[in-house]
Amino acid sequence: MNSVILEGITKTYDDGNVMAVDNVSLQVKPGELFGLIGPDGAGKTSIFRILTTLLLADKGTASVQGLDVVKDYRKIRNMIGYMPGKFSLYQDLTVKENLTFFATLFGTTIAENYEVIKDIYDQIKPFNDRRAGKLSGGMKQKLALCCALIHKPEVLFLDEPTTGVDVVSRREFWDILNQLKAQGITIMVSTPYMDEAILCERIALMQEGSIMQVDTPQQIIRSYPVRLYAAKADNIYKLVQDFRMLDAVSSCYAFGEYLHLTMKADKPGDIDALREYGISHGHQGLEVKEIEPGIEDTFIRLMNRKAQTNG
Repeated sequence: MNSVILEGITKTYDDGNVMAVDNVSLQVKPGELFGLIGPDGAGKTSIFRILTTLLLADKGTASVQGLDVVKDYRKIRNMIGYMPGKFSLYQDLTVKENLTFFATLFGTTIAENYEVIKDIYDQIKPFNDRRAGKLSGGMKQKLALCCALIHKPEVLFLDEPTTGVDVVSRREFWDILNQLKAQGITIMVSTPYMDEAILCERIALMQEGSIMQVDTPQQIIRSYPVRLYAAKADNIYKLVQDFRMLDAVSSCYAFGEYLHLTMKADKPGDIDALREYGISHGHQGLEVKEIEPGIEDTFIRLMNRKAQTNG
């Protein structure tokens, strides 16, 4: 039995004028670390709110641990942990008061579930008497996670948990998630950061309310269907304009200090043709090379294909 199942879930806002989730179906396996990957407005938060019984879908069905999110919402709330994207704990309560409050809600205590939260709680314990509103971003994140885990949930929903957090805290947080996964907790996490996608076992790439692809990050990268080239020159702005004028180029977009390009014909000689074209247009410091695609490249390709289909 899958831990999370979505079947044809659709959700609209503004009397049906805004499509938030468009006929989404997916399954999350027991004990899996599953990622919803996509930008703001992709529908990630709406899906999480439906699965955590905070929002009703317009169409479709969803279940968590075999329980229907509408009929069995009370049971589901007792067996899941939810960490919303926005810090939602009580800012005027201390660290310990927040934890005690959430433990009491579920009829338990910190001591009773100490082993579940130990690795995280020990890091914030020195700040037990500090108000939550005075904590750093990383510490707020850990406190929110402790509160979501205080009742030993079977499934954990984390909605963009690392947004606005420094790089070190982001890395520490993902280490914590792997420790929780080792305890057998099913984890569903959403993020707009493509570099975090590779840290999940499976991911769903989302855009404008629909899922474009579901697979392991490695398989998604391997499925990239054409050669990918990186190019740069002294005048990168002119380079992107010139390459976009070349009829043989299928896509060209900025990626850090390079441009990433794909070709319509996609043949081995394309790299030489790109170099010759760049030189013929007077580019100095020109570099063109073939590279391995990443999750971001796959996402952009799928997004462009979706836009062409809808167009």
